Amino acid sequence: MPYIRQQFHARISPLADIVELSSRTMDELEADMKSKYQGLVAVYHFRDPGSYFGFLGEPFFSKLPKSCRTLCHLGAGYDDIDVHAAKRFGVTVTNTPGAVDDATATTAVYLIISAMRQFARAEIACRNNQWKKQLPLARDPEHKTLGIIGLGGIGQVVARRMALGWNTKVIYHNRRPLASLPDGYHAEYKATVEELLAEADIVSIHLPLVAETKNYFGKKHFDAMKPGSIFVNTAMTHVGRGGLVDEAALLGALDSGKLHGVGLDVYADEPRINSELFKHPNVTLLPHMGTETWDSRNKMASIVLDNILAALEGRALPNIVPEHL
Repeated sequence: MPYIRQQFHARISPLADIVELSSRTMDELEADMKSKYQGLVAVYHFRDPGSYFGFLGEPFFSKLPKSCRTLCHLGAGYDDIDVHAAKRFGVTVTNTPGAVDDATATTAVYLIISAMRQFARAEIACRNNQWKKQLPLARDPEHKTLGIIGLGGIGQVVARRMALGWNTKVIYHNRRPLASLPDGYHAEYKATVEELLAEADIVSIHLPLVAETKNYFGKKHFDAMKPGSIFVNTAMTHVGRGGLVDEAALLGALDSGKLHGVGLDVYADEPRINSELFKHPNVTLLPHMGTETWDSRNKMASIVLDNILAALEGRALPNIVPEHL
């Protein structure tokens, strides 16, 4: 609990004891529920793919006492929690929507610019004392067409920054057009993804990962993109269980030379990155850096605190995940 720790303890301690998880196995957790975690009311969950409890499914929720009715997750994406299993065991899950929008959008904009200008490739050349050797001419982002798939909170921040900062034309595809857009930029709705891909110079994905969007973007989509276009993905992936993008299809588009550049912050089998991606110097790779800032984590933790306080005080939870509404 490294974020807003002092504030968290100051607000929670008068209402409840704070016990940090020390169990290392499911069997140990079950035993500890009868002693150190007895009377547990709420769980503060932080995503940690390397932890034994990195994914919370039925084996975890089945061991919680009936007194525990809330799990407050630090993050907008909650693919590392089986929310359906949680619901079956009477546990309501909350998340932190909105708090991650700025930081994740900054990551997406960086990946767009790096992929357009080939800056990651150029940095590698510098570090290898090659200066500009074997660096092809890149492309400018100004006045290009940015296609956003999923114009929600993060997508809207990306659209605004690119439209106002680089004069990009913004087109987008959602299930349905938005009733209104924030002031400052214009975005044109495309009824199908195919329409968007035929026009976009840059494609940036900002969809939530649910069952129907697994491997959502595949070969037919890469085939439909404009030659020499840019593909960027900062959308959530399932931890070790696949993501929005079919990586084999992405690699095929790279092998064929269809894409000028690619920017990725998320992967199908995190934290493992498909080594085939390393063979393509026009790909900018980040290790899921979307919210890796103190500012964003503190904002996220403040929302977690609000949810835990609501749970302890018997008030309505402010940020329940859609599956539990």
